[in-house]
Amino acid sequence: MSAEPSPTSSTHRPQRVAAILDLLALGGTVTVSDTARSMGVSVATIRRDLTLLDEQNLLTRVRGGAVGRDVDYELPVRYRDNQGRAAKQAIARMALRCMSPGRHVVAINGGTTTSEVARLLATRTELTVVTNALNIASILVNRPKVKLVVTGGVARSNSYELVGPWAEGTVGRVNVDTAFIGIDGISTGAGLSTHDEVEAHINAIMIGRAKRVVVVADGSKIGRSHLAHVADLECVDELVTDVSADPEELAAIAAHGVSVKIAEPIRR
Repeated sequence: MSAEPSPTSSTHRPQRVAAILDLLALGGTVTVSDTARSMGVSVATIRRDLTLLDEQNLLTRVRGGAVGRDVDYELPVRYRDNQGRAAKQAIARMALRCMSPGRHVVAINGGTTTSEVARLLATRTELTVVTNALNIASILVNRPKVKLVVTGGVARSNSYELVGPWAEGTVGRVNVDTAFIGIDGISTGAGLSTHDEVEAHINAIMIGRAKRVVVVADGSKIGRSHLAHVADLECVDELVTDVSADPEELAAIAAHGVSVKIAEPIRR
């Protein structure tokens, strides 16, 4: 039998939605009754969840359930935030190990793994953080020892990133020591890629302004490619991922001169 997601009972909507989309990825269809039973919620609750996802073009409602759309969808960050959090926290800890103490300018884009990086950066001093991501800014804005620079731009609801000429103008005028980049896909064939071409453009500018580029990506992103090319592997100094990543793909990425590090969650 294939492994299936096993959400806990009475899960909150973001966790339910993420689990529903995982089930669709595995089997292509879900039924209202089975999904409600497995999640410990009412049939009416699941119907509302499926209707919401249908409105966001993430699935197609059918009688008694839903089927997946034949698209490479981008799951909104509010639904991804708690997925694999222990692995993302481990990635963040490892990513910061080699960052030198003292004055440092960091650039960081949007995403759930970069959010964990930001939470650790919040404990640093003599740090300037440049970001185009509203979720990253919200983590750091009340930290008096961190100088926070937020770009302007148009907000993307899926990623909370600010994009467009205003954002690009700010990022293009700063000098960055280390850029921590979250990405939707990294592979030997496609380099770094993401779902949105406008978002890809500002991420490429951020990478171009940095002396050192650290990609933080959980194992599900390794070997994947998406619509919009961001940068070639030659632009990446370090990739930090987790133990779920494909070892063969990691070896191939390392052969391109990228330092690959694998983080393991702390065992409790």
